[in-house]
Amino acid sequence: MNSVNENVLIKRPFSEVVSDYYQLTKPGITMSVLVSMLVGFILGSGSDINFSILVHALIGTYLIAAGTGAHNQFIERVSDRLMKRTAKRPLPDQRIESRSGMIFSLSLIFSGLFYLILMVNPVAGAVSFVTALIYLGVYTPMKKVSPVNIAIGAIPGALPPVGGWAAATGNIAEPGMWLLFGIMFFWQVPHVLSIAWLCKDDYSSAGLKMLPKNDEVGRKTLFWSMICVLGLFPVTLALWQLNISGMIFLVLGMILAIGFTAYTIKFGMDRTKENAKKMMFASIAYLPLVWVAVFIDRFISF
Repeated sequence: MNSVNENVLIKRPFSEVVSDYYQLTKPGITMSVLVSMLVGFILGSGSDINFSILVHALIGTYLIAAGTGAHNQFIERVSDRLMKRTAKRPLPDQRIESRSGMIFSLSLIFSGLFYLILMVNPVAGAVSFVTALIYLGVYTPMKKVSPVNIAIGAIPGALPPVGGWAAATGNIAEPGMWLLFGIMFFWQVPHVLSIAWLCKDDYSSAGLKMLPKNDEVGRKTLFWSMICVLGLFPVTLALWQLNISGMIFLVLGMILAIGFTAYTIKFGMDRTKENAKKMMFASIAYLPLVWVAVFIDRFISF
């Protein structure tokens, strides 16, 4: 960064600097991670919720998730500068110096890892750290190589409830946590594909491969989206069949999956940006509502 920009940084109000670092943590995604982790923790706890461990799990998970989001922006600062939707982020806009962003992000990740290991359990720390490693070390660089990155990225995106369950139980061998993983995995692929369809020109200008190869009319995008939304139905049913959730969740979960499927079919019938936007909003609504269904079912049952 040149001296002019450094002087601008020095003269900026402290509140603006704090705001920029906060933006660096991708607060929306970080909050989604925390909620998903909370779902896993509550279902993994059964009838005996340890609220002290829950608070520690939330703190540690927040640190790693925030650091992961920040380090992703550090890695992608050059490509972010090439896209309209990301050009004004703190790093590409040079409101935060690159080295400072790197130190900030890595400090959060490793402090979160050690916090979880010491205050929760090593398994929870390992799950969260592996989540960050796959996201940053595999998914992020793969975005410039192959559209397979979407499936790879869905893996760390689906691990937070596994981390929550591990925080509550100290293991990763129970089927319930992997069914929650399934809900998030099957949700995330069509969610990302709808965004990719909306922003395909922006992604293309930055050299990011976010849509199936040679899919100008969107047939492959529709195919993979439909496969995943349909996958939500058996996973939802399995949670009920294994007595991990009750009838309330089954009914509400199926209704939400039907709604998500309907908007995906609508996109398939007419693959316009407008219908992709509707599919995206359906995906945005689905996840928090399905977690609300989990909470309603859980606490009414008790």
